[in-house]
Amino acid sequence: MREFDVGIVGAGLAGSISATILARAGHRVAIIDPNDTYPDEFRCEKLDFDQIGILRKAGIGDAVLAVATPDRSVWVSRLGHVVEKRASDQLGIDYGTLVNTLRAEFPASVTFIRGKVTAVANSPDRQTITLASGESISVRLVLMASGLSNSLRQSLDMARKDLSVCHSISFGFDVEHAAGDAFPFRALTHFGEHPRSRISYLTLFPIGSRMRANLFLYRPLDDPWLRELRASPEAVLKTEMPRLEALAGPLRILGPVKMRPIDLYATSNYRQPGIVLLGDAFGTACPAAGTGAQKAVIDVDRLCNEYVSRWLATPGMGVEKIASYYDDPVKVASDKRSLARAYRARSMATDQSLFWWAARWASVALGLARWARHGVHDAWHRVRHLFDAPASARSPEPRA
Repeated sequence: MREFDVGIVGAGLAGSISATILARAGHRVAIIDPNDTYPDEFRCEKLDFDQIGILRKAGIGDAVLAVATPDRSVWVSRLGHVVEKRASDQLGIDYGTLVNTLRAEFPASVTFIRGKVTAVANSPDRQTITLASGESISVRLVLMASGLSNSLRQSLDMARKDLSVCHSISFGFDVEHAAGDAFPFRALTHFGEHPRSRISYLTLFPIGSRMRANLFLYRPLDDPWLRELRASPEAVLKTEMPRLEALAGPLRILGPVKMRPIDLYATSNYRQPGIVLLGDAFGTACPAAGTGAQKAVIDVDRLCNEYVSRWLATPGMGVEKIASYYDDPVKVASDKRSLARAYRARSMATDQSLFWWAARWASVALGLARWARHGVHDAWHRVRHLFDAPASARSPEPRA
């Protein structure tokens, strides 16, 4: 039986970052995944510089930046009107490209095992991971980064607790201007024009030479409207977002329209010796709220940079060690913020009460105020730069 300090189940976003951080800290790491190359999958397609900062801390941020596409600026439209044009620090990237880039950064000391984990036996000392091939490996600590898969958690008597079934639905597709023209913006976030559409927002952003679209909405899975959207996306968008065309021009949908429903859930009985849950394995985040990748990356940062090395420095891997991570104030705050934003985003998009109508109009006013403030700020900097520049660089004085 091969022995390691840490065994990571799942080599997606959270698992791959964890493997690199822990291996660079000098630990013997095995990471297990069914796929040598991560397949094309509709998941997180945007990062921001907060997440890149954590990746840079792990020494892998520049590799991701090299294959991602910065949007640099974004228009924001609320209730059908542009209320803001501002700088943006978001990056577009296909999830498969992201994960495979992270895997390519594994230190040589990371052992990648292609296989499916069928069982985990945990104890306050060492843990045993069993693969479908029949092989077993022994580790001191198991990191469960297996995403939405529930079978391993069930085998460990960890129960999934549903908080909001089909809380939101995400759609992803490529678009182009139907007339072949360039879009007037680098990126656009167009919020639902009326709560009856149950659309949170449509975001257009570049990935390489493509314009990518992510649409977030709130409907039950058996709603016929979803079939209509997949069958005739241009027509449905024109009906539900009639003011979109004035901003973006007529859209042509390219390629398949991919759909991903999201259940919000938490996990119970997770405080167990020798095993830690990361990201979606612990609890889901709503993509419409924009906290999915952030929540997972914060989990990894806190666990791998603050706790694992200390745990491995002393004998045993009891519940008292594991609990210190789950009680970490930064992680706890991240989980609470993610859940609160998921419910707030849904109410902002769908609730027709007076309070939420006021909240929508307040967001319009706030966006306009930010736009005006930034406009004045930028104008002042341009004027100041003119007077600070050397005389040779200034515009010539008009002749009398």
